[in-house]
Amino acid sequence: MEFTVLGSGSHGNCYILTSENGDQLIIEAGIKLSRVKKFLDFNLNNVLGVLVSHSHLDHAKAMKEMTESGINVYASSHTIEAMDIKSHRVKKIEAKKAYKIGPWKVIPIEMKHDVPCFGFVLNHEECGNVVFITDTYYSPFKFKNINNWIVEANYSEEILDGKEGYGNQNDFLRNRVLSSHLSIENCWDLLKKNDLTQTNNIVLTHLSDTNSHAENFKRMTKEKTGKSVHIAETGLNINFDKRPF
Repeated sequence: MEFTVLGSGSHGNCYILTSENGDQLIIEAGIKLSRVKKFLDFNLNNVLGVLVSHSHLDHAKAMKEMTESGINVYASSHTIEAMDIKSHRVKKIEAKKAYKIGPWKVIPIEMKHDVPCFGFVLNHEECGNVVFITDTYYSPFKFKNINNWIVEANYSEEILDGKEGYGNQNDFLRNRVLSSHLSIENCWDLLKKNDLTQTNNIVLTHLSDTNSHAENFKRMTKEKTGKSVHIAETGLNINFDKRPF
């Protein structure tokens, strides 16, 4: 299994999981479909589906384009309504229910964002169990036997607290970040509460351009977990197998 980042952050999110036989599952539709097509050599035949976490455009802007291109898109009823999509290619999914997308098993889980938002627990024989968590200030869940993590680390509380002179608009933006995104500190707390014995990779996603420090986040997460840690930068392509070798 390969994990590829086509975009991560406020400019657009899109991640692709590719199995050994070429089947692909896309997570998030937050970049132009033309970029996805270019990466896939303009061949969409192997795309089994697209999972969309919520209705914000950096996660959902290409939903309609994808359905029009014959790709099944899976999202909550709120996201479907907010994006105003009416197509047999859009599939409504609900929290805590299991779905099959080809060989993939997918369970949506509710996150804590400012609009209804899903995380996902995924399973495939090649990469084992995968947790995907984004756009949430907190995760109430504990997970067992997770082989690979894709988890938000949007900002550092220390960096935010070190900034002075906010006032009005900046105060609003600061409070929105605190109430709708996962800090690196809360990311560490989430990982600490879970048994990482079976974990191979931790991918830190959706880093803020101004309130994060990628190299420090990577180094400190590796020190705290002892696992292989990656920053979700555009172009990242890593082995995402169930076992590291």
